[in-house]
Amino acid sequence: MATDAAATETKFGQECFLNRELSWLEFNVRVLEEAENPENPLLERLKFLAIFSSNLDEFFMVRVAGLREQAFGESAPQDYSPDGMRPLEQLERIAARTQELVARQYRCLKESIGPALEAEGFELLRYEALQGPQLEQVDRFFRERALPILTPMAVDPAHPSPRYHNRGLYLGVMLEHAATNQGEALGPKRLFAVVQVPQVLPRIVSVTPSVPGRTTFVLLEDVVAARLPELFGGFNVQSWTAFRITRDCDLELLEQESDDMLRLIEDRLKARQRGQAVRIEIASKADQSLAQLIIDEEALYTDPRGERYSEVYRIDGPLDLTALWELYKLPGNDRLRDKPFTPRIPRGLGRRGEDIFSAIAQQDILLHHPYDSFDPVVDFVASAANDPKVLAIKQTLYRTSGDSPISRALITAAEAGKHVTALVELKARFDEANNVSWARQLERAGVHVVFGFLDLKTHCKLSLVVRQEGQGLRRYVHLGTGNYNPTTALTYTDLGLFTADEAMAEDASALFNLLTGYSQGHDWQRLVVAPNDLHRRTLELIQEQARRAQAGQPARIFAKLNSLVDHRVIEALYEASQAGVPIDIIARGICCLRPGVPGLSETIRVRSIVDRFLEHSRLYVFGADEEAQVFLASADWMPRNFFRRVEVMFPILAPDLRQRILKEIVPVYLADNTRARQLDPSGVFHLLHAQEGQPAVRSQIEFLERRVSAEANTPV
Repeated sequence: MATDAAATETKFGQECFLNRELSWLEFNVRVLEEAENPENPLLERLKFLAIFSSNLDEFFMVRVAGLREQAFGESAPQDYSPDGMRPLEQLERIAARTQELVARQYRCLKESIGPALEAEGFELLRYEALQGPQLEQVDRFFRERALPILTPMAVDPAHPSPRYHNRGLYLGVMLEHAATNQGEALGPKRLFAVVQVPQVLPRIVSVTPSVPGRTTFVLLEDVVAARLPELFGGFNVQSWTAFRITRDCDLELLEQESDDMLRLIEDRLKARQRGQAVRIEIASKADQSLAQLIIDEEALYTDPRGERYSEVYRIDGPLDLTALWELYKLPGNDRLRDKPFTPRIPRGLGRRGEDIFSAIAQQDILLHHPYDSFDPVVDFVASAANDPKVLAIKQTLYRTSGDSPISRALITAAEAGKHVTALVELKARFDEANNVSWARQLERAGVHVVFGFLDLKTHCKLSLVVRQEGQGLRRYVHLGTGNYNPTTALTYTDLGLFTADEAMAEDASALFNLLTGYSQGHDWQRLVVAPNDLHRRTLELIQEQARRAQAGQPARIFAKLNSLVDHRVIEALYEASQAGVPIDIIARGICCLRPGVPGLSETIRVRSIVDRFLEHSRLYVFGADEEAQVFLASADWMPRNFFRRVEVMFPILAPDLRQRILKEIVPVYLADNTRARQLDPSGVFHLLHAQEGQPAVRSQIEFLERRVSAEANTPV
């Protein structure tokens, strides 16, 4: 299998590349801009504030943790950084930019979203402001639900400092013995202590509003803080502060050896809570001596003047705004959210009396989620589980829902005696625990569960059904750009293909044989597989367009992906641009390419779309007009996708589906002038606006409206 050990030198200077980590931060800026945008419904703006915080948590747990290890430890960079920026410099730049963005996030909450929520009847009360029945209600909540869970923890030589859980919310308290007439007090006169705010309880504690029709609540940490004297009887509370620590949570498995990967992952998950601290968030008004005690305990670095690298974030507001999801999900207030929609059943799958296998046998079927329903994908596996003609089901599972109908269908199939194989990727970051649970359940039901390779993540999205038809067998395949997760299929944009094409099915079988038995040597007919040859083939496709342009023939490249990082692909795109190839890239997140630079990338245009749905589909077009080759893929153009994951890129062969992508999907994305941002050569994205006389186009709304139109014209 191919590796990423090849050239680490670029054909172009360091100034031709944008830094990966800083580019990711600018993606999170675009998320923050959606929170700031008053055109979005109010609760959707609140949701984007929560997403911004969640994104930042993961960034610190993985990317910043890795840079920190490179800067202060002995770890070598995992990916070559063609921009030439060293780890410590990246950490300094990340810290400075993140401090700016977090301050901007809280300004948005305090000055814009907060007042708008108050105007809509939402009321956040401090504990001291509770009166009468409200106070009784909260006190009852504390006694009955919180107090039995809370554990006050003193810190002294007899009680070592607890290992604060990753992303757990804590109260740090400085205590002093109260005057007593009952002899010598137990314990030292002054004492530092901590209380973890229970994660099993809601952060938002609802209380009866003083004015009917309002939504009134108090934060859980305020309730706990108000009862600290009760938790630490015999002590006076001198000062207290809320704090939260983020830890290194990347599971390092490449050098591990184990004869049981399931147990290895379970062991590493337990270690995750104890990883090295990489960031502390602490209330801005915290007593300095109390704050420093916590910071020093975790060996976090702070620049007292805030001019250079600091791992301390002083927060002017409630810590951990991911808790805003709880407010977003409160029942009612539908007018403050995006209008609900119902995904349509794609053409070819809605005819009465026709099973899904008959429909796929007649023609390839393309699904564009969430506009097209994910139900046919679930139905594909569920029907196979219950169909007596189906002999075998093979399925990859990377991220799936907690109550997964796909996994339940595989269990049903195994219990019915079918041959069922599930490739469960245990290393799907932050979904490991969920996948371990499903792996155990699948194994108990008789599913053949395999975990792929220790040093490669299995990231391809593939389902294969083998069915007895007449005197022979026929294989049916579903391939996709997204996960087998019905929940995220309502909020992520993805593309999927149903096909019974024999060559595609033969390749799918060979891929499963590779995953389960290391079987190699297959002559791939349709699928392009990483780490075998996806990188090489991608470069060839780009270079082919460059040759066509140099020969004066029509040429074109369109790429829609999550991230563009691989420097050799970027170099090939630069060379194609210099040859005159028009190149359009829609990169939702990271982009290390500098577009529009004279003499380097003049024909390259890079855009990013951040909107209601998470743009997750990977779609690649090479060639102009009728000669265009169209591919879908599970892979972005990143070193990890090319060399450290099992990925699949697959062609769209049916002429009508090719035309649907080329004429109905790609042009709408390129026409977006409402939620699209365009990247300038310096690395800054600028929100596009409709020019005078130009219609405003918001691609996701356009797709939703086309869904309604298609439903109206679909025969029943």
